[in-house]
Amino acid sequence: MAEYLTCPFCGFEFLREDTLCEHGCPLGAMCGLVRCPNCQYEYPEKPQSLTWLQRVFRRPSPYTDLPAHVITVQELKPGERARVLCLGTGGPQRHNSLAVFGLVPGAEIALVQHHPSPVIQVEETELALDPAIAREVLVERVEPVAPPPQ
Repeated sequence: MAEYLTCPFCGFEFLREDTLCEHGCPLGAMCGLVRCPNCQYEYPEKPQSLTWLQRVFRRPSPYTDLPAHVITVQELKPGERARVLCLGTGGPQRHNSLAVFGLVPGAEIALVQHHPSPVIQVEETELALDPAIAREVLVERVEPVAPPPQ
């Protein structure tokens, strides 16, 4: 499973495979530094144990005082439909990345699965989300349309 890295300087999210370190640096396997492809800032890559600890002790949702009808994608049940209200605190780069797939405020989504990662359906597109992103996307359930009386 590919892991996204986030530059501590500019906030750009990228895959380790997309760095210059992986494509031609003779010290790439030994130096332990990562170079951001956006701003070229070099920083030490965090140890894998920290990533494992972060998965074990997941942060709770940053939203505590929400109205009862507003929930996060993580709280939906598989098969449930919802309307997107807010994409969270990820910033414009993340919002633009999600908008490319149709995940924008006002879009109707359906939760396909929770594990191994949350997968939502936006129109004809199925999109796997990082659990941290799924905890920040605010939605409201869409009531199923009742069949017409006969």
